[in-house]
Amino acid sequence: MSSDERDRKLMPWSHRQNVFVQVSVTVLAGAGSGFVGTLAHRMGASANIPYGLVLAFVILGLSAWCARARLGVSGLALHLIASSIVAWGLAIGGAAGDVLVPVGFTSAMPFFSRHAGYIWLYGLIAVQVVLLVLPRAWFVIPPRIDESPDTPADD
Repeated sequence: MSSDERDRKLMPWSHRQNVFVQVSVTVLAGAGSGFVGTLAHRMGASANIPYGLVLAFVILGLSAWCARARLGVSGLALHLIASSIVAWGLAIGGAAGDVLVPVGFTSAMPFFSRHAGYIWLYGLIAVQVVLLVLPRAWFVIPPRIDESPDTPADD
């Protein structure tokens, strides 16, 4: 086994797959982070402690970082499209008028209760655009060294 093959086996699972699987993982992760973030973004908003918004952005940011590390800028673009379609689709609501991202309140209520929806919908785009302009070196997964005892020692 060559050292390139050994190093490739030490990469994360999704980085070892072919491009079709990598694209599928990226799109599913984007859709999943958009869905989970949409469900979580209002937690604590009624008490003006937006821990759900923080959690939603952490999940989205980590997923987007992995997408860029896996497929570069095009992976991040796919992640942005998938997460936006899911989050904005849930914001539009169904036929009965039910929505998961309420916006446009006029009554007096806590700040985050009124604005959590807007912060989530526009923030999910902003977080991923920020990740787009960061240096490429921040998204490189360094190769690990195989230190298993069955490798021959250099004499």
